[in-house]
Amino acid sequence: MTNLVEVGIIGAGRIGRLHAEHLLRMPQFALRAIADPFAGGSLREWAEHNRVSVYGDGRELLDDPRVAAVFICTPTDSHADWIKRAAAAGKHIFCEKPVSRSREETEQALRAAEEAGVVFQVGFNRRMDPSFRRLKTLVEAGELGRPHILKITSRDPQPPGEEYIRSSGGMFTDMTIHDFDMARYLMNEEVTEVYARGANLIDPVFGRHGDVDTAIITLTFESGAVGVIDNSRQAVYGYDQRIEVFGALGAASADNWRPTTVEVSTAEAVTRDRPLHFFLERYERAFIEEAAAFADSVLRGSPVVCSGMDGMKAEAIAEAALESHRTGLPVKLPASADRKGAQFAN
Repeated sequence: MTNLVEVGIIGAGRIGRLHAEHLLRMPQFALRAIADPFAGGSLREWAEHNRVSVYGDGRELLDDPRVAAVFICTPTDSHADWIKRAAAAGKHIFCEKPVSRSREETEQALRAAEEAGVVFQVGFNRRMDPSFRRLKTLVEAGELGRPHILKITSRDPQPPGEEYIRSSGGMFTDMTIHDFDMARYLMNEEVTEVYARGANLIDPVFGRHGDVDTAIITLTFESGAVGVIDNSRQAVYGYDQRIEVFGALGAASADNWRPTTVEVSTAEAVTRDRPLHFFLERYERAFIEEAAAFADSVLRGSPVVCSGMDGMKAEAIAEAALESHRTGLPVKLPASADRKGAQFAN
């Protein structure tokens, strides 16, 4: 049995390059190729230095016999097509979230991967964050008793640019979807109802593209437990990422990560470092751990840490949140029996 996954990356934007740098340092992987239609001199220079082939078309990468697995890091609206192409080529697949922006496309992509018999993992990296995994362990062990309330705060340090906003799919699909997945992951149960309220309080550019920059989402779980997610596209003090689980026997919380743990106390004030600035810093370890888990699934057949079905369920919650925001009414999701039965519609 080989102990090395030969891998290629489709999409050399920010997240693709991030994965590339990590894979080059990980003993489980051999990065063979990267593909991007806009591959320029800096990418080719980097690739030559690291002995990585560069293709202008991802289909050429899929034809490369050295590549056994691919990381799909292209824009969201192309994910489903690349998943189907990679599955047809017999490549194991790691795909950044979300799988697609429509249930039909997601179902088609998941079916293609399943029929091809390839490993398929969705990139909800926060599942591999050590603090959040600790919360998961506490809940599963029953140390907090029956969970009653889940609180998730997720606020970006600054808004994205208009080009990104135009193609992002909106806050609920692009940003809050991480929190929807985290809610299911931590509570280990399904969401049955979503109520979302959003506003434009930061920049009118979001409103021009039918989006919001500030939101509160209330979730109801199968057990009757409730969850609250608050999102903002601009927290001037840094990348704000906090979670609390409150249960019958106690509570546990994960605070922000900071550059140091030093707290300075003087007669004037008590101060400490602001949170880390952005997700590339805050979740670096989580990105590495999710890639390591993918390698373990490919090499040893271990269950993926975030399946295609997990991705589809997070997308369903995001869709319900958008509908709730538009109508001003709570939206019920299908009963869990319907969602845990046959994987795909006929």
